[in-house]
Amino acid sequence: MTFTKIDLETWPRREYFNHYFTQVPCTYSAVFKLDITRLRQSRKKLYPSLLYGLSTVVNRHQEFRMALDEDGAPGFYDLVHPCYTIFHKDTETFSNLWTAYTSDYAEFCAAWEKDMADYGSRPGILSRPDTPANTFPVSMIPWATFEGFNLNLQKGYDYLPPIFTMGRFYEENGRTLLPLAVQVHHAVCDGFHLCRLVNELQKSLEV
Repeated sequence: MTFTKIDLETWPRREYFNHYFTQVPCTYSAVFKLDITRLRQSRKKLYPSLLYGLSTVVNRHQEFRMALDEDGAPGFYDLVHPCYTIFHKDTETFSNLWTAYTSDYAEFCAAWEKDMADYGSRPGILSRPDTPANTFPVSMIPWATFEGFNLNLQKGYDYLPPIFTMGRFYEENGRTLLPLAVQVHHAVCDGFHLCRLVNELQKSLEV
């Protein structure tokens, strides 16, 4: 894991970062309808496939690997991993579990399977210990679909990684759609960057 501190003197985004981080702190969220028809037809496991797809596009772009160092200065990780929720039916609680990202789909899914076997039944908010700093959160809410979703974070204006929340998929006009909510910090991510990420994710799901 490598964290590279941003050189504010040469960073093209410096003015925008200062505006949306200091002058007018701003986060925003949007909900998209992912077409997962091909993914469902492939019989691949849904959750690890979506985690892999999200991790791939997130790691492709620096603006989604941003964070603050211990001094509050912005920078970016060379690689980030998904930290995702799993549900415990017996207690009706959830746990956070992370899997190391690799660009090889089969290797990632195998690692996910192992992590689920090793930590999936452990109670508590952190079922797998030692969550690294270079993770981004993903939640799955498979009991209902939604068209709007927003997280209200007390310290959200200091949190730069993207936050993903997925809902229950549904059928519409012969297609299988899944709601994806994304919450980002405007200091590091504009609408262009968010739409590019979602469009690239959608394209990857159509292969």
